[in-house]
Order: sequence, then C-alpha cells, then structure tokens
Amino acid sequence: MNRSAMLRVARLAVAGAVGAMLLSACGGGGGDSGTPLVGGNASGSGGGGSTGGGAGTGGGSLQPSASYAQQCAPANTEAASSLRGGSLGTEKNWIRAYFDEAYLWREEVPAVDASAAAYSGGVVETALSNYFDALLSPAITASGKRKDQFSFMMSTREWNALSQGGVEHGYGIEWSMKSPTPPRGLRVAFVEPGSVAAAAGVRRGDTLVTADDAAADVPDAAGVDTLNGALYPDTAGVPHRFVLTSTTGVTRTVTLAAGNVTKTPVPTAQVLTGADGARVGYLLFNDHVLTAEAQLIAAMQDFRASNVTDLVVDLRYNGGGYLFLASELAYMIAGSGPTAGRTFEQLRYNSRRGAETNSEGSKTPFYDLSCLLVAGNCTSRQPLPALNLRRVFVLAQHGTCSASEALINGLRGVDVEVVLIGGTTCGKPYGFTAKDNCGYSYFPIEFVGVNNKGFGDYADGFVPAGSGATGVKGCQVADDLDRPLGDTGEGMLAAAMQYRLDGTCPAARASDAGTARAMALQAAGADAVALRLKKLAARTSRIAGGRP
Repeated sequence: MNRSAMLRVARLAVAGAVGAMLLSACGGGGGDSGTPLVGGNASGSGGGGSTGGGAGTGGGSLQPSASYAQQCAPANTEAASSLRGGSLGTEKNWIRAYFDEAYLWREEVPAVDASAAAYSGGVVETALSNYFDALLSPAITASGKRKDQFSFMMSTREWNALSQGGVEHGYGIEWSMKSPTPPRGLRVAFVEPGSVAAAAGVRRGDTLVTADDAAADVPDAAGVDTLNGALYPDTAGVPHRFVLTSTTGVTRTVTLAAGNVTKTPVPTAQVLTGADGARVGYLLFNDHVLTAEAQLIAAMQDFRASNVTDLVVDLRYNGGGYLFLASELAYMIAGSGPTAGRTFEQLRYNSRRGAETNSEGSKTPFYDLSCLLVAGNCTSRQPLPALNLRRVFVLAQHGTCSASEALINGLRGVDVEVVLIGGTTCGKPYGFTAKDNCGYSYFPIEFVGVNNKGFGDYADGFVPAGSGATGVKGCQVADDLDRPLGDTGEGMLAAAMQYRLDGTCPAARASDAGTARAMALQAAGADAVALRLKKLAARTSRIAGGRP
C-alpha cells in the first residue's frame, strides 16, 4: 500500500479482521530488485561511508546518501525524466543511507532484506514506501503504542502543495469516527469553508448513513472497501454519493467529487463575552501551514484592539506543521515578558549529529518579528502583536499533534499557564525536515524537541486534568459535534468558559463514556493505520529548520 495514501485516511476495519486486512492490502510485487542493500544497523560516524550489518543480501559498504541521490528508477514517474537513469535499488540505497545519517533512532533500525518482493518491482512508490516503513524503529511507548507512528513519505508535488499553499486532495471534510468497527459513529467534524462539501450543504455534526450505497456500519470487507473509497477518494473528479442525517434529524443525499481543497488555517477568530462581562478571544487554528501567519497576526491584532483578557485557542483538529509558526503564536500570546532571551524549543538529533544538537541553529527562539513568506523568502519583518497573557486555554484532543503540542510545551516552559480542555493529545515531541529524492519527500523522524526547562517527554500526549509531568490543569470533555465550533454552548468551549470563571469542570455526560474510550483507543494507536484520524501525515508534522 502507498504509505502517503495510508496516512491520508482513517481506514475503517472489519471486526476481527483488522490485521489481516492491512497485511493483505500492503504487499508488494515481484520483479527485479535492483542493487540489493545491506540490512541491519549501519555503523560509523562522520561524513564517510557506514558499514551495514545484519541480514542483508548484498554485503559491502553503505556509502553517504549523496552518492545515491537523484539516480531514479525508469518507472518512477514522479521523478524528472532527465533523472530516470538510475534504478529502484539505488533509490533504496539512498533511503537506507539517509536513515543512517538523519534518523533519530538510527541504532534501532531493523535488519531488512531490501531485495525482498515487498520492496521490489511493481509500482515504484509502493516498493519505496514499503521499504521505508520496514526501516522504522519497532520500539513502543509506555502506553504500548509505536514510538514512531509518524515518519512518512509522499510525493514532493503533493507536499509542496500542502505545506506552501495549504492545498490538499479531498472534499474538505474532517470525519469523526468513534470506532473503526461497527457501530462506527461516523460523523462530520469539520467542513472547510469554500470547499465542495460546504457548497453541497454538508455541515458539522452530520451523521453518515451510507456512502456509495454501503452502510456506515457495513461489516464485510467489500463494503468497508467501498466506504473507504468514498470517504477518502484517491481520484479527483469521480462523483461519490452520500446519505447524511443532520443534527436536526433531516436525511438528505449529496453527491461530491474530490478535488484540490485550499485550506483556511484560521477559519474563525471572534471575541466572546464571558458571564462576568470579560472579553475573551476565541481562535480556531487548524493548520501550521505558511498561509497561517498573516491570518494569525490579523486575529491577534483584533484581539488586542478588543482588549481581550483571556484567550481560547482551539487546536482540536490541528495536526501540526511549521514550528516557527507555533513559536510566533506563543510569543503573540505571552509577549516579551516571559519569552525574552528564552528558547521556545531546543532540538536534539541522533548520535551522529551531536554538533548540530549543540549548535545555536538547533534552538528555536520565541520569534517576535513576522516573516510573511513570499517565494520562499521572509519579507516585511514587523513586530508581532502581543496580548501579554499569563494564561491561555487550549482546546485539544487526539488530533492535536506535533507543532500544536510544541505550543503547549513551549508556553509551559516559560511558566505561562496552559489550561487544557478536551482529550489527550497525540503524543509527538518529534519532528523532521523534508528531504527530497527522485520526486518524493522523505520525513523520517530526525529530532526530539524540548522546551526552555528541558522537558519533551510526552510521547503519550498531554492529559487534561492528568497527573505527572504530562498532566495539564483542565477538564476532560468530549468533542461536541451537535453544535458549531465557536458556539459558546459547544461542549469544549463551554467548559473553557466555565473554568475561567470559577475553576470548575462541567459534570460528565453519560454519553461521554463511550466517546472517551474511543478517543483513548485512537490516541493509543492500538492499530495505528486503522485508528488514525489524520488525512495526511503532514497534518501531524513539526517542520523545523528555522525561517528563511
């Protein structure tokens, strides 16, 4: 299975057959493997070649990745035609060498026979993504989930569209799923403004009845394939038929065809009035993509002009992105008082990259000037507006990840009080920078990030009202799909408004128990592919490297 496709969707599962489905879907084809590659944990240091060990088939030395770069397989249609004079084996050599140079857990890379059928022949992207997956650390966290759920690869073309312009393939729908097996509780969580779904009248809270005539709780594998094909389409322009029931009980049929969706990173920024008459800012922030900066600045300028005394940042659907944007937002929340001269996040790399870990370049400061990227370059560096708050309310759940978690951790590192409302975050203190080769962008985890106090151990997420180092003051509250985001009656926002008033949490509803269990399962990643609620791995990314 194409890994970028796997990570694009929250795959459903047939009860009792999750593992079998995933295994049968992810096999590779046969054919010539090209140059076989040494397996095992490559050793050595510095810029020279590294000798592999373990169960390889080819023996010999692993050279620096640069010696294999841009030597692409003839069948690789993502690569420029002028570069297709290499082989699939050379592309795999590049991947393995790059892992040895960049991967945070390079000592934990399993021994892999690169000539095996799953990594050879057939579709080039399938072979490469299968091989890439096989090299990931098998280690698990204290909760039992894979430590590395996040490394990924995708076409450079798709990555550039998403990261630079906020463009992704789909209808503009964020689906919510209580369980990968029936009853699944499939509902619409968010609809992108201006998308084909919005134009068709799809709304937050709509419940899926059928998709292409397959019932939402269909139990068989063929039906599940139909659901997945409709909910997460790979092909643009193909119509899919949905039957949806609204929160008011009206059932209707809509037909949608997927296409490019341009995301609005900050769909909502409004000033609310608390029960005590205080002015409270509410910011819905969905993506740390480059187009977010101007929208965040405009929102903060409005909040400052409105004299807000508290701020609610809604990150429940924000899977991450550029770290510098999280740093800028943190500064705009806290101002210069607690942040001046402090580190927002310190990056720590693998054992071969100690010099980078100890360099000034590994430190992300609290940026107090704008960047406003144009054609990849920072322009118009202006002072950022600041609210100078010593407390912020963050709405979060299992979809809150990476750069969004860095915002929480970075503010806590300079003693800005974070009140967390919702559920446990995804648990990704790790990040990467894009590395391109032969038309694909590769993102093996490269670093772990720690805050100004040296803390970054939250691989199982931040827990509202939890205990220990990852416990954060706040309330456990389920996502309330029956009300619009920004409505003061919506469960998570209402809880934040109540907590700021009297320091208490709302009473748990009886219906929350099942939702909380489903959220815990999704956060734990018991079946990482089947339970993920991410449409793109880039939505759970922390992209580092400073600003241009």
